[in-house]
Amino acid sequence: MNENKKISLIDGSGFIFRAYYALPPLSSKNGTPIGAVLGFCNMLFKLIQEKESDKVIVVFDTAKKTFRNTIYEAYKANRGAPPEDLIPQFDIIREAVDAFEITRVELKGYEADDLIATYANFFSSKNWEVEIISSDKDLMQLVKKNITMKDPIKGKVIKKDEVFEKFGVFPEKVIDVQSLAGDSVDNIPGAPGIGIKTAALLVNEFGSLDEILKNFYKIKQNKRREAIENNIENINISKKLVELKSNLEIDINI
Repeated sequence: MNENKKISLIDGSGFIFRAYYALPPLSSKNGTPIGAVLGFCNMLFKLIQEKESDKVIVVFDTAKKTFRNTIYEAYKANRGAPPEDLIPQFDIIREAVDAFEITRVELKGYEADDLIATYANFFSSKNWEVEIISSDKDLMQLVKKNITMKDPIKGKVIKKDEVFEKFGVFPEKVIDVQSLAGDSVDNIPGAPGIGIKTAALLVNEFGSLDEILKNFYKIKQNKRREAIENNIENINISKKLVELKSNLEIDINI
C-alpha cells in the first residue's frame, strides 16, 4: 500500500438525498423519475474532473434496520419512508456508479457511516490523506490531522476548527457531546433538556463523558444535574448509538 496518497470516501446515501432535493422532478422518456440520478451523477462527475484523489469509494446504506436497532429499538423509528419517486432511483444510481467504474460498497446490518469510519481509519493508518465527501455531522467525530470532510454542495472543507464551531468541542469529544444531547432526527434519547451547547460546556468543564457521569453531583445547576442523574442509562445507550464502528471487515481492492 503506497503512502501519501489521497482517497475520497463519498457518503452515497447523503449524496442521493442532496441531489433529490437540489433539482426539480425530472423523468426519462418512459416516465422513470431520474432527477436524483442526474444530480448524483453531476456531483460524481465534478469530483472526477477535479482529479484530486487517487482513489474514490462510494458508500451506501442498506436496509433501514441495523445493529443499532438491537441496542435501541426506537432508533430512527421516527423517520418516514423515502419519497415515492425517489425509491426507483436507488438502483439506477448504483448502476451509474458501476458505469463510472468506481468502487461502491455497502454492508448489511451497518450504516454507510460505519463503513466510512472503517475505510477512513484504515487508509489514515497507512498515511493516506482521507477526504470524506459529506455534510453529515455524525461523521465529524472522524476528523483529525489527515482526515477531513468536504460538503458536496457548498464545497466547504471541514477540519477540526470547523468541528469546534459546530459542537463546541474538537472531534475527539464529539461523541461525548452527542451522547448527552441526543438527536431528535435519529431518535437518540440523550438527556432531555441538555442541548449541544450545554453538553459542550459540561464536557469542557469535566473533561469527558465518563467524568460527567461519575461526578454529576458536582453540577451546580439543578436542572442540568437532575437531567444527567435521571438519564444515565439513556446517555450510555446514546453513546453506543452515536459512536461509529471503525473496525469492520472491509475489501480494500479498489
